[in-house]
Amino acid sequence: MTDLYDRDFYHWANEQAALLRAGRLSAADVEHIAEELETLGRSERDDLTDRLAALLVELIRLSHHPMWRESGSGRNAVRLRRRQIARVLRWSPSLRSQLESILADAWGDAVLIADRETGPVESDSPARCPWTARQVLDDGFWPDTAP
Repeated sequence: MTDLYDRDFYHWANEQAALLRAGRLSAADVEHIAEELETLGRSERDDLTDRLAALLVELIRLSHHPMWRESGSGRNAVRLRRRQIARVLRWSPSLRSQLESILADAWGDAVLIADRETGPVESDSPARCPWTARQVLDDGFWPDTAP
């Protein structure tokens, strides 16, 4: 079973699904199935981190660049990111309990991305996210000035 896992993951995955559906648990590659399920869970957390970082980039732009703040496209970008995050949290609601931790990870990424894409913000930005997860995800929250 391990040989197939290493040689042809797609075939292995389909074979494991068929074994599980047939109730043949003793024939299933339980160790690798468990490993893959854990990887899926980490992927969900990583996806939320990436989406939060993208939202934070938009919020940083709004707070650092007056023209972005005044444009409708800046606010629309924030609304879109918030909708995407809400969808992830609907699919994986247990991630809500980790939001502050995920936000902390996403903040560092967001500052680096914003610095690269919009010009220097890293030196002006605090080491920690100045907003709570609740604020970041709140449709009524809009930063007025740089954090």
